[in-house]
Amino acid sequence: MRGGIKGVAEYTVALLVIRTFGVMPRNIAHRAAKILAWLGFHLAGRQRRAGMRNLRIAFPELRDNERERILRGSFQNLGRLLVEFTHFRELNKRNIWRFVVHDGLENYLEGLRRGRGVIFMTAHFGAWELSSFAHAIYGFPLKFVVRPIDNPHVERLISEYRTLSGNVPVQRRSAARDILKALRRNEAVGILFDQNTTRSEGVFAEFFGVPAATTPSIALLALRTGAAVVPGFLIWDEKLRKHRLRLDPPVELINTGNLDQDVLENTKVFNKILESYVRKCPDHWLWIHRRWKTRPEGEPSLY
Repeated sequence: MRGGIKGVAEYTVALLVIRTFGVMPRNIAHRAAKILAWLGFHLAGRQRRAGMRNLRIAFPELRDNERERILRGSFQNLGRLLVEFTHFRELNKRNIWRFVVHDGLENYLEGLRRGRGVIFMTAHFGAWELSSFAHAIYGFPLKFVVRPIDNPHVERLISEYRTLSGNVPVQRRSAARDILKALRRNEAVGILFDQNTTRSEGVFAEFFGVPAATTPSIALLALRTGAAVVPGFLIWDEKLRKHRLRLDPPVELINTGNLDQDVLENTKVFNKILESYVRKCPDHWLWIHRRWKTRPEGEPSLY
């Protein structure tokens, strides 16, 4: 068994957390998640330092206490995500409206109407696991690209929850082939595009004014297949006490015929779209990820 005692411990902890939060009434689970998020902020020193560094890069005009407020909110957002994920088994067509409402579904339907598939472009923003899950319950299942968790037992457990609504995971090692098949059938594929990549895998596109190594996969797939790129982000509406799944109109792609340049320019556009959402709801984004870790050749580390 891969991982040995450590692997068993990781699985046991994941199973315990999921089952414990899953059996709690939602209001109690949300309170517990807030406490867990508070502990996480204070105990996860490396992640807290990375988050503050990211916020200084993105918002140099803010004071540290303002950045800290955003980062605390980001930890609270992770707690909210945990509650939603552990309660996936409760969600169905009859009750999903109580938790998630569509905002711009007509934009997604326009992408499907074009007949060449839809790339659901999203990020680690809001309760991101819930966005595609709820979308599938509403009747729009999709394939989604995943990076397998190192512990195979935890991977199976997480995958079990992710697929309860009818979504189908696509492993990165076979992603290109499976995505192309899905798009040819006018299906939708969800891709999270906001994490750091290596120099060999990514292109440098500005994010908050700083070059960030970004996957070119969305631009490449869209340019080669004609698929519609529909940005989709889940936003917590405090007044409604619900999540809004905001779906934007399909992105008007830049297509000059110069593939390399078009990939870069479209990836810049995608980063700008995400940046606009992060600026509106900065506590919704995963600041603890070292987004600007990979630097252009010759540039010093930002961390």
